[in-house]
Amino acid sequence: MKDLSMKQNSQFCPFIDVAGRRIGPGSACFVIAEAGVNHNGDMALAHRLVDAAKAAGADAVKFQAFVTEELVTAHAPKADYQKVLTGADNRQFQMLKALELSAEQQGEIKAHCDRIGIAYLCTPYDYPSAKMLDELDVAAFKIASTDTTNTPFLAYLAQFKRPVILSTGLSTLAEVEAAVGSLAEATGKLALLHCTSEYPAPPEQANLRAMKTLARAFGVPTGFSDHTAGIGLSPAAVAAGACMLEKHFTLDRNLPGPDHQASVEPSELAELLRQVRLTELALGDGIKRQMPCEGGNKQRMQKSLVARRDLRAGHVLTDADLVCKRPATGLAPSYWTQVVGKRAAKNVAADSVLTLSCIDWTE
Repeated sequence: MKDLSMKQNSQFCPFIDVAGRRIGPGSACFVIAEAGVNHNGDMALAHRLVDAAKAAGADAVKFQAFVTEELVTAHAPKADYQKVLTGADNRQFQMLKALELSAEQQGEIKAHCDRIGIAYLCTPYDYPSAKMLDELDVAAFKIASTDTTNTPFLAYLAQFKRPVILSTGLSTLAEVEAAVGSLAEATGKLALLHCTSEYPAPPEQANLRAMKTLARAFGVPTGFSDHTAGIGLSPAAVAAGACMLEKHFTLDRNLPGPDHQASVEPSELAELLRQVRLTELALGDGIKRQMPCEGGNKQRMQKSLVARRDLRAGHVLTDADLVCKRPATGLAPSYWTQVVGKRAAKNVAADSVLTLSCIDWTE
């Protein structure tokens, strides 16, 4: 693989625009509430998920679009976590078929999103679904980690000239490089999400520093698709530089289906958003300075030069005459070497703060 440290994919941009939002360094983190297939094929539940995402403060809600016959073979086995959550039948096909949404249903969900003011995103898993989403004018294609190595599909998606948000779980840096190359036609419209594709993902295998590796290598906005349990590592990811977050959510973890148990519930999603925004505020602007809340504490907690003993006017001050104590209402400790060797301008009582007027500066 080539040396990626020089951002060879310079045709890309450190910012992208999705649904009127600029995403990249310096902008507020864009938070995607991943409804996925947690609608269980029930449109009423899908609409409730949209409302819950909006109420929690998410920037976007994301669903999935697939034609089961285009996605899996008839005998493709379930993932281990899917076996635990969806019953003894070991085939993905029947599980997924029950979770398909038609073009009309996706359009209904998008219209709901548009009406209440939350971005509608969707993951296409096959060519017909991608074409359908383009016709729906989806704000961006969110591509799942399962297709990071599906370079023909990525090249097809790039032709639509829409923003692409690519999850990179299961993948090496070399595989991500190939994916980025396949998306070259999506110039200036690519973001990468670091991801650990396990449900739930062990926090010790989150490897959040990989976000910076992706940013340095490809020069695009990077973020984190968080599969850790509960609120998990999303706030930590923001502290580590995530420009974008994705988190699975459900109305009830006890609902049947493959993804509910690895999802947060609405109250947790709202708390996640609160912590993310608090983290952003806490990061600040990076300028080291006294903060407004510290103003009253500066004098009380820092120190001044203080007379260690009684000083008579005309006395030549020595190191033995000085000590540094609170409060900081007099000469700062940094004056120590300037004061030593000077004469006291007046009598100074022991344990008194030294001020400019206490020192004869004429010599």
